[in-house]
Amino acid sequence: MEAPDTFLQLPLTIDPATKAISSTDSTLSADLDDLNKLHRTLLALETPQQTPPPPAPVHPKRSVQINKLRESGNATYKKGDFSGAITLYNLAMRMASDRPSWEASGLVREELSALYNNRAQVHMAQQNWAEGSVDAECSVELKRVGNLKGWWRRGVCLKEMGRTEEAAEWVKTGLEFERVGPEKDKVAELEALLKEVSKGLEIP
Repeated sequence: MEAPDTFLQLPLTIDPATKAISSTDSTLSADLDDLNKLHRTLLALETPQQTPPPPAPVHPKRSVQINKLRESGNATYKKGDFSGAITLYNLAMRMASDRPSWEASGLVREELSALYNNRAQVHMAQQNWAEGSVDAECSVELKRVGNLKGWWRRGVCLKEMGRTEEAAEWVKTGLEFERVGPEKDKVAELEALLKEVSKGLEIP
């Protein structure tokens, strides 16, 4: 027979001014932080009685601002101002990450994937292969299919770092995803990279 559930009274307090909930129990810190963040977000809503909108609509102003920051980052990169481009991408990433939790998570993943991809390109232009590899991998984790650039960029970074075997495995995996994806007719560059890294694995 299962033991009966035990009720545990948690040491919670609420701030009378901000209505933030806190506790002396450190195991609750992360959950309370999320709860308080959601509460602050609801209070900031410009809707009647701070009621969240339906889950489908997306705040158009935020999307426009993120796109503008990304485009500005691209233009700054083309001018050779790598530091400035990274700053703009970072701002766009922060704005995308701060979307309210009720907005579509797929949109956030799409935006962040593109931004990580852009930042990886800037790192590669400076031959910062390790940083470029990490950003390209983040991009792919957020969007595995339809992300040829992400797969290709990390493959190049791994090759440049001398991690040839890892690069080959990475590109092979990328081809498995992309050959059945929306960009299946554009995998030639990824296939060429696989041939290149495979040559480095050949025993003389």
